[in-house]
Amino acid sequence: MPAAVVKAKSAPYLSRGKPECRNPMVKESDYTIVNRFGAEYRGVVQYYLLAHDVHRLHRLRWIMETSMLKTLACKHRSSVSKMAARYKAKILTPYGPRTCFEARIERGGSSPLVARFGGVPLKRQKRAALLDRSSPVPVYPTKELVKRLRASGCELCQQADADVEVHHVRQLADLERAGNPPPEWARIMTSKRRKSLVLCGACHDGIHGRRAAETLTS
Repeated sequence: MPAAVVKAKSAPYLSRGKPECRNPMVKESDYTIVNRFGAEYRGVVQYYLLAHDVHRLHRLRWIMETSMLKTLACKHRSSVSKMAARYKAKILTPYGPRTCFEARIERGGSSPLVARFGGVPLKRQKRAALLDRSSPVPVYPTKELVKRLRASGCELCQQADADVEVHHVRQLADLERAGNPPPEWARIMTSKRRKSLVLCGACHDGIHGRRAAETLTS
C-alpha cells in the first residue's frame, strides 16, 4: 500500500492539513452527501484489498469521515458530534459488527433507500477480484434542480403535475429584505438554503404580484 496513494487520495478532503467541509456539496440532500462520500471511499478500499497492509487506509477513512460530517454540519448549521450521533449505525460483516454512517430516504410501501459510509473491514482479501470497467458513455452528475423540475410539483402549494417555473434570487442575503415576518416562500428558501424554488404559475405570479393571465377564448 504506497504511502503516496493515501496522501493523494486524502488531498481533496483536506485544507491546510486538516479535514475540511466540501462546500459545493452543502446544498445537496443528506442522502446524496453520504452516498457520494461512501462510494468514493469504497472505490479506493476495494481496489487495494489485495495489499497486505490495506489497514493503512484507516487514515483515509478518518479524513473522509470527518470531511463528510463537517459537510453535514455546515448544511444543518450544527456540530460534527451531533451529526455523528445522528447518522451513526452498526452493520454486520464477515469480521463482526462495524460502525458506519447511514442516511435513509423512507418510501411508503417500499424498502427505504440507504446511503452508507464506512463499515468496510480493512482486512486483506487474497482472492479479491479487480474488475476495471470503463464506462461506455460519459457520466454526468444530475443537478438537484433538474430532479426537482422533473418532479413537476410546486414546492410552495404542493400541487402535483403542474406546469412549473423557477423563482430565484441572486443571493440568500436578498431574502432578508422580503419582509418581517418573511412570506412563506422566503421562509422555505431560507430553511433549505436554496436560491431557487420550483413553483406553479399561480404561486410564481403571487410572489411577483402579477395577475394570473386570463384565458383567451374565441
